[in-house]
Amino acid sequence: MSQYDGRPAGSKRRVAKKGPTKGSGGKNRRALAGKGPTPKAENRPYHAAYKRKRYREVREKAAQAQAAAKARKAVIKVPEGHELVFGRNSVAEAVAAGIKITRMFVAGGAAKDDRMGQAFRVANAAGAPILQVEREDLDYATDGAVHQGVAIEVPEYEYSKLSDLFEKANQAGGPGLLIALDHVTDPHNLGAVLRSAGAFGANGVLVPTRNSASVNATVWKVSAGALARVPVAREANLVHALKECKKHGYFVVGLDAGGTETTRDLTVADQPLVLVTGSEGAGLSRLVRQTCDVIASIPISAAVESLNAAVATGIAIYDIAQVRAQAKAEAK
Repeated sequence: MSQYDGRPAGSKRRVAKKGPTKGSGGKNRRALAGKGPTPKAENRPYHAAYKRKRYREVREKAAQAQAAAKARKAVIKVPEGHELVFGRNSVAEAVAAGIKITRMFVAGGAAKDDRMGQAFRVANAAGAPILQVEREDLDYATDGAVHQGVAIEVPEYEYSKLSDLFEKANQAGGPGLLIALDHVTDPHNLGAVLRSAGAFGANGVLVPTRNSASVNATVWKVSAGALARVPVAREANLVHALKECKKHGYFVVGLDAGGTETTRDLTVADQPLVLVTGSEGAGLSRLVRQTCDVIASIPISAAVESLNAAVATGIAIYDIAQVRAQAKAEAK
């Protein structure tokens, strides 16, 4: 009879292993040590609260930057009825054209530029304050445009009348050349057209009062001062204005890719004419197109679908100027 040892029937008896019990020797002591209190949710990078905290910080930083920008921009306050003309060429051309200066702002080494000498003399003679400012102040006042460290405050641009453009063309002699823009709303394009008009002898630019770019600081800058030499007329109805041009002996030539003539071989190039450019997307509007006497195109590579409105206008003015120069040479 076997002695009962308290284990269930059929179970095996555990036999202790011989030899000393092996330990970690202290190697796991750090793993067993406590890691301190659990970080707050907003300090744990993978927690939603942390992302919300970072978002708040970014917004607060942006708000502070905007507040600082407004404070800096407030250093140069342009009153209603006035605007800034900036950039050394633009300022020099505006001064040469006799535009009244109410204030002048100078930053950095712009005062040492020889081109600014006349501007300083005119400002002094007119009693206009010449203010030394930081470049950052001009950055904010011009919305980050390239101002070259100089700007003048002048009365808002005074538009000419269509009759003024006729008069200017008559005084210049030779056949008149006017540029009309149909729904061209980008001031960069208006400035570039003025620059081309000044370079190739156009007598003025005609724009409608609605749905068109107006003269502003960007136009002054992009025109490189040509705005001071080429007048801009603004009329309420472009179609009526073009019909008025016809009454004064002008041919109306519209620029369009599907033209019946090219600008290089324009049959009326040596006559008084109005060159009409439409917007890049829609082109000439229906009524303006119907008012045109001739639709002319610019020969371009098949790899390019269309040209920028200002680029197309510049090329067309150049082509017309070349045809007129050749006709003048042949007449001698």
